[in-house]
Amino acid sequence: MKIETMQDLFVCELEDIYYAEKQIVKALPKMAEKATNPRLKKAFESHLRETEHQVKRAEQVFTLLALKPKTEKCEALLGLIKEAEEMMKHVKDPDVMDAALIVSAQKVEHYEIAAYGTLAAIADLLGYTEAAVILRETLEEEQSADTNLNNLALEKVNQQALMSASRHAAE
Repeated sequence: MKIETMQDLFVCELEDIYYAEKQIVKALPKMAEKATNPRLKKAFESHLRETEHQVKRAEQVFTLLALKPKTEKCEALLGLIKEAEEMMKHVKDPDVMDAALIVSAQKVEHYEIAAYGTLAAIADLLGYTEAAVILRETLEEEQSADTNLNNLALEKVNQQALMSASRHAAE
């Protein structure tokens, strides 16, 4: 896509995050399946439903701009998913797996937070008030998901992984 204007940039980035969200919908069930911590599994399942709504919101923004929803391949997100898949192949301890899943999920959340924050700011600049509201709603969900994952890691998962790894080392 040729990018000559802020409108072009906005549409390109919208197509990028639309693609990313669709890929995340495919990846989250795999992560939930690998999770052994019940709260983490539930967080992934809940975020899957939330992400499905985020896909619909992105489609709403396209509609507001009188555009047909279209994806632009998001290499950054594909890299994060590939990295997570590789990690899942190599981690054997279930407790360490949960910690590693959180690491991977937070990387994705941070990417989405950057994308939605930027899109909302550009929407404001272009006078797309309704689109900015929709994008900020998703941004807030992504920030909340990141906070929830961080809290889960700090409250239990990371410590449990540390203890599990120590037990295995002592054996």
